[in-house]
Amino acid sequence: MRPNTKARMNRLFSKGGCLDVAIDHGVCNEPSFMIGLEDMPAVMDTLIGARPDAIQCAYGQADLLQARPEKDKPALVMRIDMGNPYNDQRHKVMWSMLQNADEPIIGALEMDAAAVVVNLFMLPDEPELFRQCIENISRVRASCEKYGMPLMIEPLVMLPNDERGGYQVDGDADKIVTLTRLASEMGADIIKADPTDDPDDFHRVVQAARVPVLVRGGGKEDLKNVLIKSAAIIAQGAKGMVYGRNIYQHDNPKAIVAALMSIIHDKASGEEAWDIYNRG
Repeated sequence: MRPNTKARMNRLFSKGGCLDVAIDHGVCNEPSFMIGLEDMPAVMDTLIGARPDAIQCAYGQADLLQARPEKDKPALVMRIDMGNPYNDQRHKVMWSMLQNADEPIIGALEMDAAAVVVNLFMLPDEPELFRQCIENISRVRASCEKYGMPLMIEPLVMLPNDERGGYQVDGDADKIVTLTRLASEMGADIIKADPTDDPDDFHRVVQAARVPVLVRGGGKEDLKNVLIKSAAIIAQGAKGMVYGRNIYQHDNPKAIVAALMSIIHDKASGEEAWDIYNRG
């Protein structure tokens, strides 16, 4: 941990791990992601009440969290880039850009964020998109170093668009480990990594990172399976999760947060977490 990031990192990892609930999906311009996020004040109110370690959103929604007076509210993780790889149809031009190229983290500083997050896309046949991500991270890294802001890098290895429709996660451990290592080499303080197809391979991702790794959730799945896989990945050394649709698109987000927090902070098994969810 770099000394000048310690105060903010402590806000995220005060209990040793971190559940970061992502609701930054509005920057993806994908209608299916917005199901469950229509009423953002209500969503934020529910999540603050559920008490995860952090809530991840972009600048335009951050006031809903940071205007709250509670001292023990979740920390803010701010998304500071946006791109177009999430739609079902491949775009003629693929791009990723910072929301403020001149002062990349100024909004995060204004909103007293505990960390910022930036994508590192690895899509088939899209070298220019990859180059843009490298440039974005380089700019953000310099700003983060200057102001003591932790940088979360999100390395995303995706399948060809025509393979499953809409760029989907490629769970190949070798590819995830390699891109994670690149994120580490670029100076990530936290890495948000895709799960490997075999959860037992995830220790390789942790080893490549050398910084806290939070596993990415992806699309909504059967909840019991999510809990079982999450526990397996935590057992492999992950420090927590960044989950969005697997929380906010369910009927009882508070119960899911409680179940996931038990896995991260109490080392509950997937079955034990499932029981906690059902009691919620």
